[in-house]
Amino acid sequence: MPEVPAGLRDAVARFDASAAVDIVIATASIYWLLLLVRGTTAMTVLRGVGVLLLSAFLLSRMFDLRVLNWVLRNSVAGLLVGMVVVFQPEIRRALERLGRTGLRTVMRRAERASAINTVVSAAGAFARQSLGALIVLERETGLQEVIDTGVPVGATLSVELLSSIFPEQSPLHDGAVVVRGDLIVAAGCTLPLSEAPLPGEFGMRHRAAVGLTERTDAIVIVVSEERGEIAVASNGRMVTGLDEARLTRQLQRLFDLDPGTVGETEQAAAS
Repeated sequence: MPEVPAGLRDAVARFDASAAVDIVIATASIYWLLLLVRGTTAMTVLRGVGVLLLSAFLLSRMFDLRVLNWVLRNSVAGLLVGMVVVFQPEIRRALERLGRTGLRTVMRRAERASAINTVVSAAGAFARQSLGALIVLERETGLQEVIDTGVPVGATLSVELLSSIFPEQSPLHDGAVVVRGDLIVAAGCTLPLSEAPLPGEFGMRHRAAVGLTERTDAIVIVVSEERGEIAVASNGRMVTGLDEARLTRQLQRLFDLDPGTVGETEQAAAS
């Protein structure tokens, strides 16, 4: 029977519950980070860095390249700093997600249901008129940076008010409306554009909607001026080709509302 190497015996002897927990935490952290950058340009950069480092390591070992070995040994600190710079948006998004508690979403469910009714009605009307619109629904992540780029409104959300903001003759029609609860906080806001590759039929409104949802937990409703279609963006992804019923279901799912809550709120408002 072959003898077990001493190094392997020592590793097995030192393996205990603490080591198992350490491995599980490290594995889960790496997996979570990979999920975070999946489908983004950062994932492509990460693959490129991995291929480059692996190729350099294999070449240095195969041909005993002393200079390359020295560079690899002494570049760990520089690589860590470079990774922080390159992946700054992803790191910021990860920390922002860790800071979410979910309390604001739970406390504002009644306001959310009322806001969904209003936004869905307005989006349906805009789609029928082929009127472009960009409506941001704030969740836990504060959007003060976005709000500061627009014009303060501070008025209760209503279809009539939205209809006065987005027509072409309005000076605020090109920007986004930011909604907090059932209040329009600001209009004419500028959103950060997504750098991810998007289908050619997506215009600047769609790119702005995806860009904001890549950085925050906000939900953005987009009405296309060219096609009169409704879309909703969240978590850096977009669902297109929605009607009022499908938009309602999407928003109920994203806000974790019961299917009957929105209808009940609408009936209560009508009575």
